[in-house]
Amino acid sequence: MIKTLLIANRGEIALRIVRAARELGIRSIVAHSSADAETLAVQLADDAIEIGPPQASKSYLNAEALIDAARQYQVDAIHPGYGFLSENADFADAVHRAGIIFVGPSGDIIRRMGDKAAARRTAKAAGVPVVPGSEGEVPSVEQACRLAEEIGYPIMIKASAGGGGRGIRIAGNREALMKQMPTAQTEARAAFGHGGVYLERFIPQARHIEVQILGDGEHVVHLFERECSLQRRRQKLIEESPSPALDEATRAELCESAVTLARHIGYSGAGTLEYLFDEHRREFFFIEMNTRIQVEHPVTEQITGIDLIREMLLIADGKPLSLQQSHIHRSGAAIELRLNAEDPDQDFRPSLGTIETLRWPSGPGIRIESGLYPGYRIPPFYDAMLAKLVIWDQDRPAALARARRALDELILEGVTTTASLHVRLLADPHVRDGNVHNQFLEQWLEHYQQEVSA
Repeated sequence: MIKTLLIANRGEIALRIVRAARELGIRSIVAHSSADAETLAVQLADDAIEIGPPQASKSYLNAEALIDAARQYQVDAIHPGYGFLSENADFADAVHRAGIIFVGPSGDIIRRMGDKAAARRTAKAAGVPVVPGSEGEVPSVEQACRLAEEIGYPIMIKASAGGGGRGIRIAGNREALMKQMPTAQTEARAAFGHGGVYLERFIPQARHIEVQILGDGEHVVHLFERECSLQRRRQKLIEESPSPALDEATRAELCESAVTLARHIGYSGAGTLEYLFDEHRREFFFIEMNTRIQVEHPVTEQITGIDLIREMLLIADGKPLSLQQSHIHRSGAAIELRLNAEDPDQDFRPSLGTIETLRWPSGPGIRIESGLYPGYRIPPFYDAMLAKLVIWDQDRPAALARARRALDELILEGVTTTASLHVRLLADPHVRDGNVHNQFLEQWLEHYQQEVSA
């Protein structure tokens, strides 16, 4: 049984795991950098260990230091959270070799689904629709040009080992493809250590919808979908469930396809399958799988009442999945607003400082995911997300109204955040009606910046 757990992450997800572990009677150890010694996760964990300096490459990405810490505390398992080493197959393998449980799928599954080209082939083999594209990595510009003529322009050039929206270029014609592909390969090599790319047809104004699944290696269930179309530079800003674009028949088909693929690979743990949805043609296409917990997992928890982190720990502990699909029901609507330490009026310039005043909104249906507290100084070494406001109500209009009320109550002084942007977005009639797509926010921001500059 898992009695002691090392948490190899930081911020709100580390805190989230600490809380889930405590409820299960599991002792939690937070591995942290020197910059994170005063975080709330460190304060609330049963113990903590410093694993390196502020730079992630020397701390949260230092697999050897993390495994040494795990051995020092004789932990039974390591939970990687999201980001950092959560989808690193070599790390998962090293954890297993050390005789420690990795809370997530095996290294082999991470490799198979983490390589975007291999994931496409796997999806096709399982009978799950994929966006028309190359069968695997495209080694040369000449071959890419030949394939693009067959697939049709515009074309996306995507890093095989990519993630987080990085390593992607769009080419509208042959000349653009010849120019963009070497750039994409160079960027992929720099970001992921592997320069392989593949091609996909670009679907303009598609919606980005993902399906949450849980599996124990044999049994797989879905926990419905999340709409994630409001993105800036392919980084999500607002997520919600259910998607306003889906009818019940399409929703059932989409979610069942995710279960089919996860079952096909014998998936174990929490995972998310991401799709593009062509609303005009009513077609969906699998694009990739995230073999970890997602930032937006609270949205799913709010509409299903299921604790995903708890389920991950139970599955990792060798317990069979207790959930049956017929027992999982969707209730109401949930929306997640990401609060980032960025100034939306200054082209999202990072905002650093100390939290001076903090008043979170409260009341029915409001959940705060954050490790902030007055006096906390935001370190400059990590991503900009400070908190997630997760709002639930009986239906989407009520949830939107509650979200606006929550933003009105929020007081966060000392740094500039994206809260003001959320206020304006929730007032937009297209957002209120759910009439958005994955390019909507960037187009909206162009007009927003023009207004700010005027």
